[in-house]
Amino acid sequence: MHELSITRNIVAIVNEHAKGERVTEVTLEIGLLSAVLPDSIRFCFDIVAKGTAVEGARLNIIEVAGHGRCRACGQDVELRHPIARCSCGSSDLSRLSGEQLTIKQMVTTPCAQPADAPITPLRG
Repeated sequence: MHELSITRNIVAIVNEHAKGERVTEVTLEIGLLSAVLPDSIRFCFDIVAKGTAVEGARLNIIEVAGHGRCRACGQDVELRHPIARCSCGSSDLSRLSGEQLTIKQMVTTPCAQPADAPITPLRG
């Protein structure tokens, strides 16, 4: 399950770029040919984000199909799996995209107080 270490890196990058602000939303773009399981990233995200500026942030994942070009006929082909076939029958395809994992967007809001500030209990 390499998604745990991938998610740790994603949270670290987002946390670093938040520059002290609270992160409310993170959007990732994951290619279907990347060998990364979006559900595993979702599972790990909240656990890894705990105690960081990313804790509680909403995670959006956009799954992106890959694209390839048939070496036999030159046609562009959408790739939803690593092994595919062109409509001409050839499986000799070059991959052009679909292996990416990109932090597409992060939304932040200024913190009212530093993350390491002591929590004051409410009194009624």
